[in-house]
Amino acid sequence: MTRQTGAMVGLAATVSFLMGLVAAGSWPAAPTTALPAKPDRDVARPLMLGAAPRPLPATSGAGVDFAAVAARLNGAVVNVDAASRGTEERSRSAPQRWSRDLGDDPSAPREGSGSGFIIDPAGYVLTNFHVIEDADRITLTLSDGRAFRAEVVGIDPAIDVALLRIPDGDRLPVATLGDSDTLQVGEWVCAIGNPLGYVHSVTVGVVSFLGRKLFDPSLDAFIQTDAAISFGNSGGPLINARGEVVGMTTAISSQASNIGFAIPITQVVDVLPQLREHGRVSRGYIGVTLTSVTPPLRRALRLGSDRGALVQDVTVATPGERAGLRPYDVIAGVDDHPVRTDEDLIRYVSSRMPGTIVQLDVYRDGEPRQVPIKLTERPGLDGGRPRGPRDRGVRPVSSREYGPLGVTVRDLDPAMIQRNRIPDGVQGVMVSYVDPAGAGRLARLRTGQVIMEINRRRVTSAADFRAVTAALDPGTAVAALIYDPAVDGRLIVTVHLDGAR
Repeated sequence: MTRQTGAMVGLAATVSFLMGLVAAGSWPAAPTTALPAKPDRDVARPLMLGAAPRPLPATSGAGVDFAAVAARLNGAVVNVDAASRGTEERSRSAPQRWSRDLGDDPSAPREGSGSGFIIDPAGYVLTNFHVIEDADRITLTLSDGRAFRAEVVGIDPAIDVALLRIPDGDRLPVATLGDSDTLQVGEWVCAIGNPLGYVHSVTVGVVSFLGRKLFDPSLDAFIQTDAAISFGNSGGPLINARGEVVGMTTAISSQASNIGFAIPITQVVDVLPQLREHGRVSRGYIGVTLTSVTPPLRRALRLGSDRGALVQDVTVATPGERAGLRPYDVIAGVDDHPVRTDEDLIRYVSSRMPGTIVQLDVYRDGEPRQVPIKLTERPGLDGGRPRGPRDRGVRPVSSREYGPLGVTVRDLDPAMIQRNRIPDGVQGVMVSYVDPAGAGRLARLRTGQVIMEINRRRVTSAADFRAVTAALDPGTAVAALIYDPAVDGRLIVTVHLDGAR
C-alpha cells in the first residue's frame, strides 16, 4: 500500500548489494514496497497448467477498449482478506510506520485486505507479501462471490510478492501474463482492485515512468503510472491494452493523488519457480557497494574504462573480500556479458543461484584482470537468509477454541437484554467474542449480536449453539439468523466454514 516516497527517491544515486528492506501496507493499514531489477534474459512463463485467455488485439490512444479488457480480466481478480490473532512480536521486516498505523499494542489482532489475481486454473494466486504478512487466515473472494481459504505457497519480501493457492480451486479464470519489458512511457494501462474496499474497481491511466527507484536502489525498478491506485489496490494487476498483466500494483505516493507504482510482472515471473518449489527465493550475492561509471568519474579517477560498475566499498567476510575486490575497481563485464552500469551487474548476479562461480572482468588502476568469485546467498531482511512460509511459521490456523463459526457465545440474561435493548421476541445467544482469524469475522459477525437460528434451527442457549455447530459439516456454507442491535433488525448472514477442523 502506501508509503511516503518523496524523500526516498534521492537515495537512488548509490547502489548497494547489502540493502534488502521491503515494506508496504494494505487497506486499512499503510506502507509500501521495494523490488528487484529483472535479469537480462528471456522471461520464463510461470505455472499455467491450463489454457489462458488469448490477449486482445493491440490498440493505442483513443482506440483502447478498456471495457473489453476489464470484462476479460475481472473474473481473475480476487479480493484478499487477511486476518491475524496478533503476535508477541511483529515481523522484523515491518517498518515502524506499520506499527503506528495499527496501534501501539504489538499483540493486538489485525485485519486488512488487498487484491490479487489468479495465474493458473489450478488455483495459484499472486498478491503482495505485505498484504498477507503474519496472517493467520487468508480468504480469497472471487468476483462471482465465491470465497476460498488460501494457503501460502511462497513469499519473497525482497520484491513484496506472495504466491498463494486455493486448495480446492479447479478451472478458475486466469489472468494472462504479459512482458513488462516491452512497456513504453505513455502507454495506456488500467488497474483492477479493491481500493478502499470498493471491490473490483477499474481505473485507467498511462505509464508515467519505467525503472523508478524508491526504497532499495539495488533492487527497485517500479512502473510508475497515473492510473488511480488507493489503499486496497495492493497486489492487484496492472494491465495493458491487450488485456495482459504487466505489473502488480503495490504503492502510491503520499505527496500526490495520481502517482502510483507497480512491480514489473517479468520480475515476478522470474521468481515463480523458486516460490513454487522452495517457498522462498535465493539470490546471488557479492557483498560490494557499487555505483555506475560516469564521464566525470572516469576523468577524475583516471579509470581505465568508460563504462561499468565502480566498487565503492567491500563488506567484510563476503565473496567480494575473499576474491580480493577493492574500492575503485571497475567491473566492466561478468561471464562475457558487458556491464554498462551497476544495475547490469546487480541483475546478473541476483539471477544466479548461491554457490555459482562467476568471472568478473575488472579494471584496477587501468590494468585489466579476471577475478573468479563464488556467490553466496543474499541476506534476508533481518540480516539472515531469506525465509519461506515454513521458516516464518506460516501455518493453517485452528478455530477449535471458538468452534467452527469462530465465535464464543453466552446465554441471554435479563440484565444483558435490558443493557443491549434487545426487543421482546428475540431469543438466542449473544456473541461474546469473534476470533479475528475465524470464519465468523469474514461474515461480519460482531460482539453483541444475537444468534437466533443456524440453518433454520432455533438456538436458545449456549448448549444448543454448541450442539448445533458441532454437527455442521466442514467446508460448507452456514446461514445464521441474527439480531443486530446496531441496526435494530434481523439479518441473515452466510458463514463459510473451513474445510478441515
